[in-house]
Amino acid sequence: MANPDWLIWAREIQAIAQTGLHYVKDPFDRERYEQLQTLAAQIMATESRADSTVIENLFRQQSGYATPKLEVRVAAFDEQNRLLMVREVLDEDRWTLPGGWADVNLPPAENAAKEVLEETGYIVRITKLAMAFDRDHQGHTPPEPFSITKLFFTADVIGGEARTSVETSAVSFFERSAIPTDLSTGRILPHEIDLLFAHRADPNRPAEFD
Repeated sequence: MANPDWLIWAREIQAIAQTGLHYVKDPFDRERYEQLQTLAAQIMATESRADSTVIENLFRQQSGYATPKLEVRVAAFDEQNRLLMVREVLDEDRWTLPGGWADVNLPPAENAAKEVLEETGYIVRITKLAMAFDRDHQGHTPPEPFSITKLFFTADVIGGEARTSVETSAVSFFERSAIPTDLSTGRILPHEIDLLFAHRADPNRPAEFD
């Protein structure tokens, strides 16, 4: 499902305001960009029924040239080609792939392996970047206030043992035919899981992107 027009417009207004505030020299122009930022927050708050003050503070915390946020997810497989998944505490214990926001000062692949270890207790070796997707274009829900690029890696489990974390309530491996249906759809979707199994079956499959 495509995001509603109001969300796209509010994001674009916020991006213009954020980038403008980064480069602006004239105090009158600064005031205009701040007004745009307030307008973007009001649009988003009105349509999403969120607190406008919370949204405006969230927007004001952003600085520099506006770019998409970066998320990493890992499809880690064991020797039986079972997929490692976790229950996500922050999303009503729904199942997803381990991962999260990309951290500063870490290359994406290293960041991805770190997320797996922290959330599952397993040590993995990243084997390839399988997919680079815009979150909106894939149909993830619910909508997010910012544009997000999702990087999906495949990996081999090479050590460790199952261990939950503050973010995860369960850790388990699944055959392709037994993937849970109660997925955290903001993080992973069925067609993305299918593509990751395809990359596991064919290591030479070209990376998917949109």
